[in-house]
Amino acid sequence: MKSARPDLFHPRIVLAGCPALPEGDGDDDGLLAALRHRGLHARWLSWDDPQTLKADLVILRATWDYTERLAEFLDWAARVRNLLNPLPVVRWNTDKHYLADLAAAGVPTVPSRFVAPGETARFPEGGEIVVKPAVGAGSVDALRFSDRDAARRHVARLHAAGRTALVQPYDERIADGETAMVFLSGTQSHAFTKGPILRSPDEAPEFDASGTFAEEKLAPADPDFELWDLGYATLAAAATHLGMTPEEFLYARVDVIGGRTDPRVLEVELVEPSLGWSQLDDETRAQQQRAFALGVESALDRFGLGPLSHRRP
Repeated sequence: MKSARPDLFHPRIVLAGCPALPEGDGDDDGLLAALRHRGLHARWLSWDDPQTLKADLVILRATWDYTERLAEFLDWAARVRNLLNPLPVVRWNTDKHYLADLAAAGVPTVPSRFVAPGETARFPEGGEIVVKPAVGAGSVDALRFSDRDAARRHVARLHAAGRTALVQPYDERIADGETAMVFLSGTQSHAFTKGPILRSPDEAPEFDASGTFAEEKLAPADPDFELWDLGYATLAAAATHLGMTPEEFLYARVDVIGGRTDPRVLEVELVEPSLGWSQLDDETRAQQQRAFALGVESALDRFGLGPLSHRRP
């Protein structure tokens, strides 16, 4: 007698974009196939599509308009059944005050001052500075200044919009670009460099056709182990702060300036980072996107959504 095949549960998975990029910017092409190869079926939707609330799992990928709709975005994220990365991560990482938490934990970061509406900006002595919103993505409203009065006017514009400003000294090493290190399920995956966006003082960056992110020049990278060590330390500090383990981050990107000597964390992207898949050769890309799919599988098991989770008794 042939045994009956067990009832297999097929979770409904959504990769979340935004209205301007409902299927991402193209860099994530291949993820659907990688998931399908593991028996997981997913589709793209804009995060604000009501159908996302019917999904068993939503994976944030290109939700790059959240900065303009933060309250709405966080309310939606709280109503999603299961989210990657999880809701506590999203609440923490959508506001760059997380840099202060990392610095307090001993992670070497770019020095940061936060200026809330109603507060007076105090700028670092000498040199150029960068002013950006504390809630921001894609380098929107991030500007570099040599003129302190012009910087104050930009802070005032951010305050007028009800936004907190983040002030940082301009580190000249940024001219060599940033090193973006990608981790999947807490393990290093690959890296790439991002060319400088703020090319000169008082000059706004150029944006893509969707207007959601600044155009960047990317190239593959092979960072020294000291940078990877900093990346691991950063994820460990973030996980400890959130009461998690690094393995619970489906993906993470740690952006660093500088080389082996005194590298500094510029940003940690845990919500919707570009993962730079296009910088990989075909074989490596397929291998690492498989690792992404395996991470999704592990998360589904944690959420009680594995293939046998809905089997009839």
